[in-house]
Amino acid sequence: MNILHLDSSVLGQNSASRALTATIVARLLRDAPQARVLHRDLAGEHALPHLDGASLAKSDPTEAARSARVMEDFLAADIVVLGAPMYNFGIPSQLKAWIDRVAVAGKTFRYTAEGPQGLAGGRKVIVAATYGGQHPVESGRNFVEPYLRQVFGFLGIDDVEVVSAEGLNISPASRSQALDAAQARIDHALPLAA
Repeated sequence: MNILHLDSSVLGQNSASRALTATIVARLLRDAPQARVLHRDLAGEHALPHLDGASLAKSDPTEAARSARVMEDFLAADIVVLGAPMYNFGIPSQLKAWIDRVAVAGKTFRYTAEGPQGLAGGRKVIVAATYGGQHPVESGRNFVEPYLRQVFGFLGIDDVEVVSAEGLNISPASRSQALDAAQARIDHALPLAA
């Protein structure tokens, strides 16, 4: 089993989403110790520039090679563990830059007469979503979970599990309770079958 572990928080060691993705990966390795993990820090050493015309035209060999590597990493993964903190109601731009490299017509989806068809099915995505305030999906203020489900569904991935921690910036007690609940879900209730 190949696990692609992606972090996108700019908060480094103070990041709740990074703590949760690390716990998810540890849980996966506990259940499948032979699994291979590839970690990419999208807000650090593996940061990607925003998509531009040169990227799309593949006119810059360095950028073309970087984009090809990102696609290879994604397509080789059986499970993608993704840290997605909410920044201004959406995902970090670092994560969006990664999505722009894997949502590629002819590689991970195609257009047909019946509509778009995802080509990247057969893998699981586990999202660690973190929120400073209370942002349940049904509130209409949460664009993280619906967006990621839409993107991965468009790519043909229906197996998307979200572990969330809300209210992290309300108070130290709220942060602790939210992280404890998310950790417990990872340890005991998270379905991990790929």
